[in-house]
Amino acid sequence: MTEVTRIVNAIRAGDPQAANQLLPLVYEELRNLAEHKMTNEAPGQTLQPTALAHEAWLRLAGSEEHAWQNRAHFFGAAAEAMRRILIDAARRKRALRHGGGQQRVDIEEVEIADTKQDDDPLALNDALEKFAVEDSQKAELVKLRYFPGLTTAEAAEMLHISIPTADRWWAYSRAWLFGEVGRLLASTH
Repeated sequence: MTEVTRIVNAIRAGDPQAANQLLPLVYEELRNLAEHKMTNEAPGQTLQPTALAHEAWLRLAGSEEHAWQNRAHFFGAAAEAMRRILIDAARRKRALRHGGGQQRVDIEEVEIADTKQDDDPLALNDALEKFAVEDSQKAELVKLRYFPGLTTAEAAEMLHISIPTADRWWAYSRAWLFGEVGRLLASTH
């Protein structure tokens, strides 16, 4: 049993000091997961990896439900918290009172500004929610691979499936989501 799993069990048992012991053990990993996720975000993102890790921790620690089973379950919950934070940030960014769909451009790079449209995180979120209704296990794999950036092997371990199964699920899920995001974007334009 890892130290993280031991502390997670203590939190579930109601030990008020356990959460204080957990943060130092998982902080660097949370920060690394957040940093990996932020490298895949669109340019102009104002949320920083440290802020994402802190916000995820606050959501996890502030939740009344600490039903984490083990280390893997904890990091799965952290991945979901980060996903929700990034989706909320994308919604706020898109809100009309915040400039709608306007894109931030660094004045120093005006001549070389990229005109291609970035991936739409809200369309991805909508497609992922629809996919979760159809196949929750494959959707969980996508969340673990895409949001915290786990490898196929790491996600397979967390989901208690074989690596070949995870590879097949990942290929299927990517194709399904690609098609669904395309349909969603086509219907909004």
